[in-house]
Amino acid sequence: MSSLLKRLDLPIVIWFLAAHAVALAAPFYFFSWGAVGAAAILYVVTGLFGITLGYHRLLTHRSLKVPRWLERTFAVCGALSLQHGPIEWVAQHRLHHADTDGDSDPHDSRRGFWWSHIGWLLVKHPDGFDAPMLRRFARDAASDPFLAALSSRWVQVGLQAALAAALFAVGGIDYVVWGIFVRIVALYHATWFVNSAAHMWGYRTFASDDRARNCWWVALLVFGEGWHNNHHDRPDAARAGYRWWELDMTWAAIRGLELVGLARGVKRRAGEDPGRLIARVQRTSLRKEMPCEDRGPKKRRSPAARALRLGTSP
Repeated sequence: MSSLLKRLDLPIVIWFLAAHAVALAAPFYFFSWGAVGAAAILYVVTGLFGITLGYHRLLTHRSLKVPRWLERTFAVCGALSLQHGPIEWVAQHRLHHADTDGDSDPHDSRRGFWWSHIGWLLVKHPDGFDAPMLRRFARDAASDPFLAALSSRWVQVGLQAALAAALFAVGGIDYVVWGIFVRIVALYHATWFVNSAAHMWGYRTFASDDRARNCWWVALLVFGEGWHNNHHDRPDAARAGYRWWELDMTWAAIRGLELVGLARGVKRRAGEDPGRLIARVQRTSLRKEMPCEDRGPKKRRSPAARALRLGTSP
């Protein structure tokens, strides 16, 4: 027990317990439809524009280019999700792609659902997430003074406090509970399902040597990120959903930005037109249900070499 306590990141554990307790109490003690609506709007703002478009497809994979003011706006929305600052988020996610389901993967799904879902966040990683690693895998983000400042936990807490004050001014404590605690906890689990559920359940369109799968209900919860096998096949592509039923709201937002001239250099998968894509789907779909363990030993390159596929070398 003492060794476990030493491994736990106690401030994170305490925050998670407190946030979940408040969120669970919300429907019984702090309910109002206005507060629910505020939480839903902020879920989209911080989830779609902050995490899936901002932190993930823009900052991590550089799948598109937007004006600097808009990039920083998306980064602020991401920081309001309280899922780390942009430097740490980008570095950890690039490391995940560099050694997916391997020993260097922060949320290696081979260690089970709960580890990949939340367990990896509750323990200290003295050798995994140090400053040199963050700079190596997020060199581009670390070189931006604004993103570096936004990566401070105190800045993130300050932004959350400012949002809470605004919510309180609009609708009182109900708005704070739903707009902060319920929204953050819901988005936590939706995002974490990409690391856990989307590496365990679903189908495969493209042959791969990892456990990533296309999971429809995860895609609905987190704006298209659940089409995870598609994403792992070409991480820097701006689009994750390809079949007609693979709804990808993040891609829809990117297309909207592109149409109004706010996004350029949008990276598309080679041969993205439907005819060529479906032909590739047909060639690979025969293997989509084959377990990873049945495909022979995984050929691993170094994390640095594999990260070259991400669009920005570590």
